[in-house]
Formats: sequence, C-alpha cells, structure tokens
Amino acid sequence: MYQVGDYVVKVNHGVCRVEDIVELEGMTGDKGKRYYLMVPRDDKSSKLYVPVEGKNDNIREVMSADEAEAFIKRIPDIAIAVIESDKLREQEYKAAIRSGSPDKLVSIIKNICRRNIEREEQGKKNTTVDERYFKQAENILFSELAFALDIEKSEMGDHIGEDAFIS
Repeated sequence: MYQVGDYVVKVNHGVCRVEDIVELEGMTGDKGKRYYLMVPRDDKSSKLYVPVEGKNDNIREVMSADEAEAFIKRIPDIAIAVIESDKLREQEYKAAIRSGSPDKLVSIIKNICRRNIEREEQGKKNTTVDERYFKQAENILFSELAFALDIEKSEMGDHIGEDAFIS
C-alpha cells in the first residue's frame, strides 16, 4: 500500500504524487471503498482516483536513481518493436503505453525513430500517429527517468544520448 506523499508511476500519466487516501461519497455500491487521490507531476490541475484495494496493474513504484541509470545503459540492447501491419501499428503503440513498461516504451520509440529515418530517406513526412505516440511514450519515459535522477525532463534526451534509440 502506498502512503500519502509517495510518488508512483500511473500508466498513461507518468509520475504522480499520492496526495490523499479518500472514500468517495455518492458512489453506489462503493461505500467504504478507499481510493488513492493522485496528482500527476506534469499536470497539477488533474486529479486521479485509483482504488487502494484489489489488483492494480496501473500503478507501480518509481525507479530509483540506480535503477534509472542501469535502465538507460540497457536502452541500446532493448529490441525494436516489430509491427508488420500498418493497420495494427496504432494498436501496438497504445498497448505499449497502456502497459506502463519502460522497456515497451523504448521499443516503440525505437520503432518510430527507425520509421522516421526510413520515411525521410523516401522523401516522406512523419505520420501524425507516429508523432503523437512518440511524444506520449517519450513524455512518460522521460518523466520517470528525470524524476528518479532528479534532473529536468528537458535534459533527458542529452543525458541518454541521441543515438540510444537508433539501432
């Protein structure tokens, strides 16, 4: 169980602070059910309510600084997501983001980087879908790594290195 003041990673939202543990009034059938009230670090105007009890794959502990540095060193070794069908591409991107797995986020970031290079060589622009999911995956990943390493998110690209995502 997380405590008030803890920082966690919430799938699709990145690093969040547990602000309170509350019971929501007026919810039918949920009398006495407790929820974490979380605020995303990157969007302090949002409030998220996540059930305290039960299986919750949507939140996990934030990486430690040592885990973050070890993860960054592993980035070049993480396999690129192989997505054969253009029709399934967006579904695969969504699944990786919903997983909350840093490895899967890197995998799709690498896929999008590779696709962007190929498209550029063909004289084509990046797709809107690729751009949207690249930004989302990078934001979630960089948010956690920056928090763990106590550096600005805007500095993560330089800290990791430009070539880390190009295999």
